[in-house]
Amino acid sequence: MISFPVIAPGQPSRGQVLGKAALRAAERLGLSARQFARVTGLSEPGVSRLKRGAAGIEEGSKSFELAAMLVRLYRSLDAITGGDEAVARAWISAPNDVLGATPAEKITSVQGLVDVCAYLDSRRARL
Repeated sequence: MISFPVIAPGQPSRGQVLGKAALRAAERLGLSARQFARVTGLSEPGVSRLKRGAAGIEEGSKSFELAAMLVRLYRSLDAITGGDEAVARAWISAPNDVLGATPAEKITSVQGLVDVCAYLDSRRARL
């Protein structure tokens, strides 16, 4: 038997929670709304609705998975930088020889987002 979590009236959905977390991660990384849209596959009007709290990201969608990866990227980078937002912003926008571009450019494709997460995971494992 399949059971679904019951969401009480007034409780945010998982898509709303993830959307808010992904927006905060993007903001702390210094990504623009346009960059956020490219990373997550959302339309720019969709990002605007997400910012206003008028919508969430549909659970199980490609955008939901990409937003979760962006949050994962942020959490890894935050752990590596010790929570220093300025260092994280500098890293995401600086050319990276290993990645072959700036991380901000790389994460606009699915493979690039996966590559950047894997790179950060490998750096984090050394700690």
